[in-house]
Amino acid sequence: MPASPLAPSVAARLKRTPDGLVPAIAQQYDTGEVLMLGWMDDEALHRTLTTGRCTYWSRSRGEYWVKGDTSGHTQQVKSVALDCDGDTVLVKVDQTGAACHTGARTCFDEDPLPLGLTGSGAPAE
Repeated sequence: MPASPLAPSVAARLKRTPDGLVPAIAQQYDTGEVLMLGWMDDEALHRTLTTGRCTYWSRSRGEYWVKGDTSGHTQQVKSVALDCDGDTVLVKVDQTGAACHTGARTCFDEDPLPLGLTGSGAPAE
């Protein structure tokens, strides 16, 4: 594995998947709205920290992508934090336009799941 472009103190805290990735949650900085989940490796996190624009690793395309370069729906980074275990990144952003590739404001707007259902699909008693 090549040397990490991150500061050693940050790189040492990351707990990566076997393919070198950590989940990155994008959250609207002023409202707390959860926008999307993407994946970052050390290079994507480094680019995010140094450019102020969210850079993710696309698992489907096998390449880096900067949110908004194609769509114009950008994420301007306001802050970045690791969770207590170092296995998730929280990026607070100022989202311009839709965060979801479907055109929705967030990736979590379209399919809310019902609460209180049992494994059979029946309401819990």
